[in-house]
Amino acid sequence: MFEVSWKEIVTVGMVLFAVIDILGSIPILVDLRTKVGHIQSEKATIAAMIIMIMFLFVGEEMLNIMGIDVNSFAVAGSFVLFFLALEMILGIRIYKDEDESKTASIVPIAFPLIAGAGTMTTLLSLKSQYHTINIIIAILLNMVVVYLVLKSSSKIEQMLGKSGLGVIRKVFGVVLLAIAVKLFGANVKGLFV
Repeated sequence: MFEVSWKEIVTVGMVLFAVIDILGSIPILVDLRTKVGHIQSEKATIAAMIIMIMFLFVGEEMLNIMGIDVNSFAVAGSFVLFFLALEMILGIRIYKDEDESKTASIVPIAFPLIAGAGTMTTLLSLKSQYHTINIIIAILLNMVVVYLVLKSSSKIEQMLGKSGLGVIRKVFGVVLLAIAVKLFGANVKGLFV
C-alpha cells in the first residue's frame, strides 16, 4: 500500500487527467460562471479531492451496501455525461438548478463535473492495478491542475473569445458524447451477466 512509484503516479495521473478532462470542461465552467456569477475554485477543488479519495477507499463497499454494481454505476454516469454533451452540442439547457445562488462549487463542479461517475469508475479499476498511495498522489497532482484551470477560466475565456468558446464547446460536446457512448457500451454488457 505504501510503495511509492513515480512510474505508477505518472500513469495513474495521466489516466485521471484524461477522465477528469478539466480542459474540456472550460466551456461548461465559463457557462456556469455566466449563470451563477462566481465559481468557488478552492471549495470545488477540495470537495472533489475529498470525494475521490473517500470513494477510492469505500466506493465499492458503498455500492455493494446499496445493491449497486460498478457496471450499473458506470451506465448511470454515462447518461449524465450524455445529457451534458447534448447541452453543449445543441446549445439547449436540460439541467435546471432550483437553487438561485450566485456561486458554484460542490454541485455541479466538484460533483459530477470533476469527481463524476467516469472518475469514480476509473478509480475503482485503478485500485485493482496500482498501489493506493500512488493513486492518492496522482489525485492530488490532478487537483492542482484542476484548481489552476478553475482559477484562470475567465482569462482563458478572454483569450478565446465568444466564438472560439462556442466552437470549443461544440467540439468537446462531441468528445463528451463519445466518452458517454464508450462508457455505456463498456458497462452495459455487465448488467446482463
